[in-house]
Amino acid sequence: MEVEIPGLGTGLILLAVGLAFVGYFIGKGLQNIGEPDKDNYNYNLFIKENDLEFYSNLNKKEVQELLNKYPDAPKIELNGTTYYPYKQFLEWLSSIEANEK
Repeated sequence: MEVEIPGLGTGLILLAVGLAFVGYFIGKGLQNIGEPDKDNYNYNLFIKENDLEFYSNLNKKEVQELLNKYPDAPKIELNGTTYYPYKQFLEWLSSIEANEK
């Protein structure tokens, strides 16, 4: 004696398709673990003014001369501390160097 439930076959097919999609998206997510979007990562990195010499490969005197010569460098001031967005600052620095050549 078999009991037949109407719509059960369609429900199982939809469940299988749903599980396939879940598996696909989880697999795609696992491929990118540990590798965040590299383009946006550096825009979120802010450098203090006293650390600019390390990140820009300039000495302290050169950094001070640069900031005095170009006060419009991309920066943010919070609570009296000046921060420079890493990627924007390097792009700006590259454009300054290209214009001087």
